[in-house]
Amino acid sequence: AQNELELSAGAEDNEGIKERTGFRLERRVAAVGRHMGRGNGYLATIGAISPFVGLFGTVWGIMNSFIGIAQTQTTNLAVVAPGIAEALLATAIGLFAAIPAVVIYNIFARMIGSYKASLGDVAAQVLLLQSRDLDLSASGVKPVRSAQKLRVG
Repeated sequence: AQNELELSAGAEDNEGIKERTGFRLERRVAAVGRHMGRGNGYLATIGAISPFVGLFGTVWGIMNSFIGIAQTQTTNLAVVAPGIAEALLATAIGLFAAIPAVVIYNIFARMIGSYKASLGDVAAQVLLLQSRDLDLSASGVKPVRSAQKLRVG
């Protein structure tokens, strides 16, 4: 806000200053949100793909069980168990990777959304203070609390 006031020094159009400041603040909030969420795509991908990797391992293990049955021509536990164990292990590994990734992704997404909302509220307050200061300055009244003391990068 202060930066826009300095760049627009001597401008007669207070509405233009308010509009440009609002745009700068919106862009800043968006940039902070992008910066904070830059690693969330990896978590989302891990959470989405891991169950499929586990499912692939399950299919592979069951296929190995059927191959063992076909080769030995018997269905006893010693033939079937290794393939079933392989299938269950693959399923467990897929879930072990997916569940924490999805939980952490949701926590981060909620925190980022909350932070962006708070930052948006602060930006709106800065814009209100600047608007009030500009309106009071245009009417020749000195503001009691000035927005010029605030600095938003």
